[in-house]
Amino acid sequence: MSERYSIEMSQIVKQFGSVTANDYVDFQAKSGEIHALLGENGAGKSTMMCMLSGVYRPTSGEILIHGQRARIRSPKDAMKLGVGMVFQNFRLVQTLTAAENIVLGEKSAFWRGPKWMKAKQKEIEAISQRFGLSFPVDRPIWELSVGEQQRVEIVKTLYRGADLIILDEPTSVLTPGEVDQLFGTLGAMKAEGKTVILTTHKLKEVMSVSDRISVMRKGKMIGTMDREDTNERELARLMVGKDIVSNLSFKSGTKGKMVLSVQHLDVVAEQGRKALKNLSLQVYEGEIVGVAGVAGNGQKELAEVLTGLMAWKRGSIHFDGKDIKTASVRAAIEAGISHVPENRMKSGLAGSLGIVDNLLFKSYRSGERSKFGFLRTASNREWSQKLVQQFDVRTPNLDTPVQQLSGGNQQKLLFAREIQQNPKLMVAVHPTQGLDVGATEGVHKLLTELRDIGRSVLLISEDLDEIMQLSNRILVIYNGSIVLEVTRDEANRERIGMFMAGLNDAEEEAV
Repeated sequence: MSERYSIEMSQIVKQFGSVTANDYVDFQAKSGEIHALLGENGAGKSTMMCMLSGVYRPTSGEILIHGQRARIRSPKDAMKLGVGMVFQNFRLVQTLTAAENIVLGEKSAFWRGPKWMKAKQKEIEAISQRFGLSFPVDRPIWELSVGEQQRVEIVKTLYRGADLIILDEPTSVLTPGEVDQLFGTLGAMKAEGKTVILTTHKLKEVMSVSDRISVMRKGKMIGTMDREDTNERELARLMVGKDIVSNLSFKSGTKGKMVLSVQHLDVVAEQGRKALKNLSLQVYEGEIVGVAGVAGNGQKELAEVLTGLMAWKRGSIHFDGKDIKTASVRAAIEAGISHVPENRMKSGLAGSLGIVDNLLFKSYRSGERSKFGFLRTASNREWSQKLVQQFDVRTPNLDTPVQQLSGGNQQKLLFAREIQQNPKLMVAVHPTQGLDVGATEGVHKLLTELRDIGRSVLLISEDLDEIMQLSNRILVIYNGSIVLEVTRDEANRERIGMFMAGLNDAEEEAV
């Protein structure tokens, strides 16, 4: 073992029952470097980082931190050794202030009066300024933007003395401007000699910010290389084991008839919060309309209103020549609206059920799938097998619970069910979130195929690259309203990013 590494993971094996998630993996990272860890869903990279941060314990193998053997049995043990992890899903108490979240669990004072907290706030502010992580320390978490909440999580690890910081998909909820700020922070950490490990599927970001890159595939470490010695195409090939050749073609086409018209929509969400405010948009046949925005600006509510899951307070929805009067999931399905929800396992699929049941959810009433109220079991299995083959869903058999499938295969199964409904409009929310490069390419192909046969797609995504690659038109949603509409040819990444952050053209010029 070499002393030049701050972290060494040697011959790590992690088994969950009969499944081997990590198969004798070696991984090393240095002080003062940004190290990217890449891999497909199920490659084992997250499991490796969870063992390093104390969430899991290895079945066998050895972890050394600064040359000393480490016994990491819990996140508390990891933090004592200077290891902190910022998860993609933040672990913050919404009703507490940012400062209260950061000091939560600290035992440094017997009495915590106002003076103690004031002193802690000053200490936290000093750390945030040092690393370019500004946020209001005295405001509750629920009042902060997603980007500010992420900064709280990072400062929390720094405040607790972490010199090895793991960030799990850190840019998935940020605007382009916030991404640049985050990369500046990572550079400041690197300059102070800290080790930064970045797990991400965005190859452009890996190539722009990392010093070294490690690639995992099917539980094994494929290799580690310097950024200067590789490129995006090679990294994609290493991740999936073959060259990824994009067959996507953009077709501007001739705009067909209007399929969807939303006018002056107001939606009230939980606790009386106004989620959508005077929102208007149109979608035409044969186009993909991308909705770009930072999480929490009304995207979820827009998708749920259109698919019958949520009622609206004011405004009108006109779909395929008819006015939609009330929220009804069944009516939306019968009208020809398909839905790929934000969280496939929470809202899209029933994890404990098999392939056939999940495919039947929206069509079991049809004469092809049932007769006199009884399911046509044999023909339904045959139909399901054809869909599995058509959409290349990798599963041991049709009875395998879908929760046991990889994220990519779960998403393909979800698309199989929605597309076989022959929809007039597909509402796809973050359809590639958490997917590897190969599965992402497959989802993009399905969306463009729908467009090319004259169907309509409303693509709601926080991935601006995805929006700009696929969309005929781009809408930016901010604070529940559409604040910008541009065609693909007019799209400018920086301008879209400014509107996503709430700055309009006049404010942008003032800046």
